[in-house]
Amino acid sequence: MSEISSDNTIALTIDAQAVEVPPGATLLEAARQAGIEIPTMCFLPGRPASTSCMVCVVKVQGHSPLLPACGTKAEPGMVVESETPEVHAARRAALELLLSEHVGDCLGPCHLACPAQMNIPLMLRQIAAGQLNEAIATVKQDIALPAVLGRICPAPCEKACRRRTKDNAVAICLLKRYVADVDLATQQPYQPVSEGTNGKRVAIVGAGPAGLSAAYYLARRGHACTLFDDHDQPGGMVRYSVDEEQLPREVLDAEIATITNLAVQFKPQCTLGHDISLATLRSEFDAVLIAIGQVEPADAGGLGLTASDRGVQAQRRTFQTELPDVFAAGSAVRPTRLAVRACADGRQAATAIDQYLTHKPLTGETPPFNSRMGKLQQGEIDVFTALANAAARVENGQVADDGLRHEQARTEAERCLHCDCRKADRCQLREQAQAYQATVNRYGSERPLFTQLTQHADLIFEPGKCIKCGICLTLAREAAEPLGLSFIGRGFDVRVAPPFDESLADALTQAAKTCVERCPTGALVWKNQTISG
Repeated sequence: MSEISSDNTIALTIDAQAVEVPPGATLLEAARQAGIEIPTMCFLPGRPASTSCMVCVVKVQGHSPLLPACGTKAEPGMVVESETPEVHAARRAALELLLSEHVGDCLGPCHLACPAQMNIPLMLRQIAAGQLNEAIATVKQDIALPAVLGRICPAPCEKACRRRTKDNAVAICLLKRYVADVDLATQQPYQPVSEGTNGKRVAIVGAGPAGLSAAYYLARRGHACTLFDDHDQPGGMVRYSVDEEQLPREVLDAEIATITNLAVQFKPQCTLGHDISLATLRSEFDAVLIAIGQVEPADAGGLGLTASDRGVQAQRRTFQTELPDVFAAGSAVRPTRLAVRACADGRQAATAIDQYLTHKPLTGETPPFNSRMGKLQQGEIDVFTALANAAARVENGQVADDGLRHEQARTEAERCLHCDCRKADRCQLREQAQAYQATVNRYGSERPLFTQLTQHADLIFEPGKCIKCGICLTLAREAAEPLGLSFIGRGFDVRVAPPFDESLADALTQAAKTCVERCPTGALVWKNQTISG
């Protein structure tokens, strides 16, 4: 390979791919020119590299240490590798070092405590903003029967609500019921955008919460579903075991209709093993889901399925049985009296069945990466409550028989402390930590206090989420901010802050928008997320 080609470009290889770049180009620029993605967190295009995060390291043949791609100039004949086990391990270690100083939760405690893993904080913000169409879409992303669960769920999410340590938890279940009831009262209740019929057929045996939930999420993905049940109406335990005063049947029927309206067929009075066999279902359908409630070991054997000590034996994350086209969920796999748990199982089984039918790797749902602060230290709850509505919790005795009033719901939703990250879905640290399977507590240390700078009218700065990349300093300087931001302190104690202990409002008067957009974590965020456009 010649050192410099006739057109004055530098030739090198990256991941066995030949690349030619102009003199002065970095390895990062060369990789991007070749369509090779190298992760970065501290890099700002068109500016000098800070090489502070070290997430972009690569292996250069002939160099012992790994080199940062953003700050290493391309040289003629270089042989670069960006996807070796050594490189991946180094990137993972760099991410774990950044996480060791991280103060904040990706997901709120209520979100994590919900058996269905619903994005509760997002729903609460949408209610507070009056965005009820968006709120019901958020709810139904994870829960197919919110009007039902809003009445009967024992609310484990509320037990995890941080506001309990200050006064009382947010009334999450009442708010979930409110969103669902408002939707059901419209002429056209929420219907998800379907991916279109794909010709695949799924038999779901059992029309209780698990079966209904599975049908809903499979139908959304374009699979034709038929529900078989030994009763004359769908609903399972929520119809036949829950008092009608607690769960009015018109509510149950209306919510089930939002599922069956997705071209889901219902075949009543059809008992598996008596009216129809598993072998028949397997011959007529592309996949089968067993969601018939608790199954005794002997009954599982009679169906041709292997039994565990709790029911039908199925893989924990995929719900697949030893028969590759047969899945099992809900109480059929493990006894549960929680309808929300059964609904979650149905959705998760639907994900796995969809993977099976579309020939994707059968992994089930992938748990999202999450950094957790853990137990709050003294005074930290006051930081959270400072931006929340100070109103007292709305109690059941204050709620009309038909649920919360609009103003009650808005006020209650505003009590949310926003414990989750305001930029969780756009945080590069979280994204890369998930991609490289970083361990949050690999380099354990005593965490600093959780703090927020809130003096700015539109912004919040959370120092504990700052990775000291310097991007905001550069942007503030380029915007000719009179004050701007600075690195304060030295060594491991360095931090980003307005100089001379001035206010954040004075520090960012021109560059606020670009700083929020470019911040690689949730350190700089909007107070009101709707203003970010």
